Amino acid sequence: MSIGYELNMGLFGFGTSKGKSGGLMNVIRCDEVEYLVWKWRPLGQNANSTSRENSIRYGSSLRVKDGEVAVFVYKQQGGTLQDFIVGPYDDTIKTANFPILSSIVGLAFGGESPFQAEVYFINLQSNNQIKFAIPYFDVVDPRLPDLPVPMAVRGALTFALEDYKNFMKLNRLIDFDLDAFKKQIKDTVSRKIKSIVSNVPSDLGMPVVQMERKIDEISELIENKLKDRLEEFGVKMKHIDISGIEIDKDSDAYQEVKGLTGGLTAKTMQAQTGVNIKNIQDMQAMNAENLAETMRIQREEAQRGQRLQTESNFMGAHSLDQQTSVLHAAAESMGQMGNVGGGDGMNPAGMMTGMMMGGAMGGQMAGMMSQIGQQVQNGMNTPPPMPNISFFVAVNGQQMGPFNMQQLQQLRQNGQLIAQSLVWKQGMSSWAAANTVPELASLFAPPVTGATPPPMP
Repeated sequence: MSIGYELNMGLFGFGTSKGKSGGLMNVIRCDEVEYLVWKWRPLGQNANSTSRENSIRYGSSLRVKDGEVAVFVYKQQGGTLQDFIVGPYDDTIKTANFPILSSIVGLAFGGESPFQAEVYFINLQSNNQIKFAIPYFDVVDPRLPDLPVPMAVRGALTFALEDYKNFMKLNRLIDFDLDAFKKQIKDTVSRKIKSIVSNVPSDLGMPVVQMERKIDEISELIENKLKDRLEEFGVKMKHIDISGIEIDKDSDAYQEVKGLTGGLTAKTMQAQTGVNIKNIQDMQAMNAENLAETMRIQREEAQRGQRLQTESNFMGAHSLDQQTSVLHAAAESMGQMGNVGGGDGMNPAGMMTGMMMGGAMGGQMAGMMSQIGQQVQNGMNTPPPMPNISFFVAVNGQQMGPFNMQQLQQLRQNGQLIAQSLVWKQGMSSWAAANTVPELASLFAPPVTGATPPPMP
């Protein structure tokens, strides 16, 4: 059974005093330049060569650098225990006040007898690099399955150890060998890269003859697929660098694939060109249809407006005619009322009634005349309609129109009329760019910002 926990201050007390007895005190530290896991032993001793390296005396000094973890591994009745001391740490081993260690520390010599523990240093800062060179293997273009092309891959993988507790679960520290560990990773990575590169033509749709020039894309693909694989070793991949992809260009398969691929590429480009032309034609046809529909809607709206104006004028004339008829009838009634009572003489009552009716009709006539006068006055104050200037527009090589100024404004807003669009109207000798025609220059003038109108009169 393995029990892991973080050690704070219990195992190592503060202070610098040395032990009173029990023999030589040790300095427990790691001075290795390049390492991933290193087992401590007294100076001049080989690892696992003597039991003395596992005898830790109180009063010995423990030094753990920043980026290191010291792991104490010792046995108890409950199994194997692990204590982790994360650097930076620099102190002496002098007390046994950590409860879990009290049973393994001898009480003789004033508590200064050695206790049995293996000490390992784990490097969390070092970036370890593995170079690899995968010899020629066959890569097949799915379009030419019967022509495998030999290909080799070179590169380097960089990894680091971050989760040391998980690393210890997956690897034995007592017999850990960095070179053997790197070889395991190298063999696994090489097999994985070989499989990934072999499937590049089908996964990325990349011709075999182009793979030498696509190193960045292939490196990114390999890195994404290798991340999870390296976690099985308890390490994290920093990055992978594919330095070269080499095709055996002297092989018969390569020469044949190159020739066939060139023909396939030309056909593909030709087909793609045809598709692009068809798309352009479809877009032009769609724009022409949209323009024709816009013109139809504008014509219908103009006709509808004219009908409404005609109907409004007709209703006004009809209303005036009705009012005139009413007044005429009232005048006749007034004359008849003057003769009410018979006889040749004047009828005062009839005359009074006639005067009242006449006053009413006079007021009504005055109102009508005032209204008519106002309408005339308004008509005199309204400027005449603008001249109907019509232009033809060249759209996608086709003549469209004619368009009035309102319709041209709409085309400008829709982006169907630009400054370089060719236009023509009656009286022009030839087609000209829209922004060069004085009548249309205002359509392309930049908006005026910050302008303030003068005060109203």
